[in-house]
Amino acid sequence: MLVSWLFLVVSVWGALFTLNALWPQRGSAVRVVLSFFNAWLTTELALHHILWQAVCAVVFIRFGAMEAWPGWLGAVITGLSWAGLAHLFYEGHRDGKVMGAALEEALGADYREGIDVEHRRHMRRSVEWRRLIWPFRQGRRDVIRLRDIPYADTVHPRHRLDIYKRRDLAPGAPILLQIHGGAWMIGDKSQQGLPLMYHLAERGWLCIAINYSLSPRATWPDHLIDCKRALAWIREHGEEYDGDADFIVVTGGSAGGHLAAMVGLTAGDASLQPGFEEADTSVAGFIPFYGVFDWTDRHDVRGDNDNLRSRLERFIVKLPRDDHGDVYDRASPMSRIEGDIPPAMVIHGRKDNLAPVEEARQFVEQLREASDEPVVYAEFAGAHHAFDVFPSVRTLHAIHGVEAFAAWLSTHRRYRRSSR
Repeated sequence: MLVSWLFLVVSVWGALFTLNALWPQRGSAVRVVLSFFNAWLTTELALHHILWQAVCAVVFIRFGAMEAWPGWLGAVITGLSWAGLAHLFYEGHRDGKVMGAALEEALGADYREGIDVEHRRHMRRSVEWRRLIWPFRQGRRDVIRLRDIPYADTVHPRHRLDIYKRRDLAPGAPILLQIHGGAWMIGDKSQQGLPLMYHLAERGWLCIAINYSLSPRATWPDHLIDCKRALAWIREHGEEYDGDADFIVVTGGSAGGHLAAMVGLTAGDASLQPGFEEADTSVAGFIPFYGVFDWTDRHDVRGDNDNLRSRLERFIVKLPRDDHGDVYDRASPMSRIEGDIPPAMVIHGRKDNLAPVEEARQFVEQLREASDEPVVYAEFAGAHHAFDVFPSVRTLHAIHGVEAFAAWLSTHRRYRRSSR
């Protein structure tokens, strides 16, 4: 009887993970964060959850869990949990079609024909299943990592970057700038964007991940100034590492998505480039993952539980929003949609309970109204925040989409240069 009850308890415990992944919680900051972490790991590791639940079921059944009614109830609950997990995995796999449709909508049904043969030769549509089995093994044999290169003439420990490149990288490689997230307060260049950077580096890109000043020690816009300072360094030194310093695409997730969008939309803004006002800080495109696009919440998508506002007021901007609305407005990508807007790809999860998807939709709508350049929007129905931190089936589809978009940009940039 005891074994049957233990099996029931473990079954309910596993099912709660599945339920939270299907219906993430909103509300207080603690509730949201706890729900996010559980939902994120369950969703992107759905097959691994099925495996551990199956192992538990086999062990309990072996020791007689089915000899009493709690064991049978536990078996039913476990089966329902597996069905939910299978659905989560299917949603991630289906995002390959979502990404393909988003690219075709923005670039045209024949967009692949607009990508040069060299890029197309490296592009894949199939899922690399071996990456899913061991998701935390991120390195690639042919890719080297150059660590902690200073990008500023300071002793600041955060003014460092890492470079990922093939050992045999040919000169003139396109460049990807990766900006990590972490609510502008935590995070490191070695923790995020790794699946994308290793994938692109293996295919001939020069990928650069940066650190930047963090709050509460740093005050906005120190974070963005550091990102621009790193971009200026790449312009000056990118060719030394075999990169094409005239073709840089910027990306990042969460706070990094906010910063990537701000970098893309504030090129040449002297107020954000103190001491290097004349530096070229334009980019060929920007690709925010699950970004934050509005610090003012002008469309009231966060409602009464605006955890972002309290964090910004206490630790990042350090000014009340009601009294300094102009600061929050100018720090919002949604307010910087003006002038020459580079091509963009916005990727967001519909179940994101940290960065509301409604904000991403509004941002994309405004971009498309104002920009003559393509704006790709991929909304993944089953995705939570930070889904791309390690390889999952959804992450791999997102990576292939980013690769296709960036390759399309690179080809068209090259064509424009040659036609001048």
